[in-house]
Amino acid sequence: MITGLHLENLAIRRGERLLFAGLCLDLGASEALALTGANGAGKTSLLRAIAGLIAPHEGCVRFAGAKGDLEPEDARSSGIHLLGHQDGLKSAGTAWDELLFQVRWTGGSEASARAACRLLDLERLLGLEVRKLSAGQRRRLALARLVASPRALWLLDEPMAPLDSERRHLFGHLMGEHLAAGGMIIAAVHDPLPIPVRRLDLVFS
Repeated sequence: MITGLHLENLAIRRGERLLFAGLCLDLGASEALALTGANGAGKTSLLRAIAGLIAPHEGCVRFAGAKGDLEPEDARSSGIHLLGHQDGLKSAGTAWDELLFQVRWTGGSEASARAACRLLDLERLLGLEVRKLSAGQRRRLALARLVASPRALWLLDEPMAPLDSERRHLFGHLMGEHLAAGGMIIAAVHDPLPIPVRRLDLVFS
């Protein structure tokens, strides 16, 4: 299980442009970090670098466990959830088929998927094709994966954006429970999160 994240002198490029350099960060269990900054400052790129989807231009990403550093590939494959702008859902299948596939792929079960659906008020939507869901409903379906197959580090890109006020309150409660259980959250945001957070403001290099 991931108990700590360490970024050492991290630099990220997008094309020919250096987004940021020299970034150092330590995040421990039960901590949340809000990434802020203008569009294009590198918030999404930083999340993707932590998740291993893009390689840093310089520096490194390390994951700590109870007994020392973890192998990055092992930490990422079993300890991270990444929720991006696009939700990562295939539009052709039903909501239930898509959720169940993702939950099983990330280590959960049918029972945990059902429980997450009840918690996020998704049961009446499960027979619909994903393409027929609203943006808020699709986001709740994507969030159900975080609950159904628990992983220590949540990487979230504007997680609240499509949600109504009631569901924002619910997800704030779920984030609080995740932190209370020793989890960690890094979220790229424009609006404040409803949980105690540290803040990292990314600025153009």
